[in-house]
Amino acid sequence: MNALFYVFLFLHVTAAIVAFGPTFAFPLIAKAGMKHPQHAAFAAEVNERIESVLVMPLALSMPVTGAGMIISGGVNLFQPWLLAAIVVYVVAIGYSALIQGPTGKELTQLLQAMPAGLPGPGAALAEATAGPPPRLMELGARMQRGGMLLGGLLLVIIFLMVVKPGA
Repeated sequence: MNALFYVFLFLHVTAAIVAFGPTFAFPLIAKAGMKHPQHAAFAAEVNERIESVLVMPLALSMPVTGAGMIISGGVNLFQPWLLAAIVVYVVAIGYSALIQGPTGKELTQLLQAMPAGLPGPGAALAEATAGPPPRLMELGARMQRGGMLLGGLLLVIIFLMVVKPGA
C-alpha cells in the first residue's frame, strides 16, 4: 500500500466517525424534546441541522475516499464483503435522502409552526386537552423507525468493513 492509500483511509475513517457518530445521539435529543415540549421544535431543528450540515455532506464524501483507497491501494472491488457494504451504503443514503431527510424537515416545520409553550390558564378547554396533532405523531414515529433502520444499516456496514467476511 502506498502513502496515498493511507491518506484516503484516514479521510474515510475520519469522515465516518464525524458523520455517523452524532446520529446515535438523535434519539436522545428527540426524547429530551418530547420530555420538554416547549423545546421540541429546537430539538428537531438540532437533529435536522446536524443531519443536513454534517452527516449528509460527509456521508457523500465516503464514495470519493473509498474509490481513492480502491484505486491507490489496488483493492479488488469485487470482494463480496466490499460489494455488500457498497450496496448497503447506497440503500442507506437513498433512504436518508429520499425519506428520512424530508420527514425530518417536515417534522421541524410542523413543530416550529405550533404555538410555543403550553396553553395558559385562559386557553379553551378543548385546546388544553387536545393531544399533539396526529401528523406530528405520524412523523415522529416515521423518524423513529427510519432512525432504527439507518442505525442498523450503519452497523452492518461497520461489520462488513471491519470483519471483511470471506476475505
